[in-house]
Amino acid sequence: MTAKSSPFTDMPGVRAPLIERARFAPGDIVRHRMFDFRGVVFDVDPVFSNSDEWYEAIPEAIRPAKEQPFYHLMAESDDSSYIAYVSQQNLVADGEAGPVDHPQLAAMFDGLDRGRYRVRAIHRH
Repeated sequence: MTAKSSPFTDMPGVRAPLIERARFAPGDIVRHRMFDFRGVVFDVDPVFSNSDEWYEAIPEAIRPAKEQPFYHLMAESDDSSYIAYVSQQNLVADGEAGPVDHPQLAAMFDGLDRGRYRVRAIHRH
C-alpha cells in the first residue's frame, strides 16, 4: 500500500466512502435537514445500497452522493409512520426533541435512554 492508499482503495471494485465513518448508530434519533420528518436509526449502510431506480427518482438538484453512509430509519411525520432510507448529509441529531412514535420501535428497542433508544440484546451484532 502507498501512503495515499487504504485496504479498500487497493481492492478492485471496492471504493472507500468519502465520509470515513457513520455519524449515527442504531438507536440514534435523527431529523431530516430538508423534509419534515424524524426517525430512529435501525441499520446503517457504509455506502448507498438501494436500487438505481430509487436513486434516480431523487431530483438531480438534491440527489446525494452514493459514497457516504445511508441510514434505515423508523420514521414519522405529522400524519404517518414509515421506513425511510436517508443519506448522512441529510440528517442531523435530534435526540433532545423527545421520543419518536413509530409502531415498530418496541420490536427492536427497549426504550429511550438519554436521547437515544437502547437496542434490544437480541438485535445486537
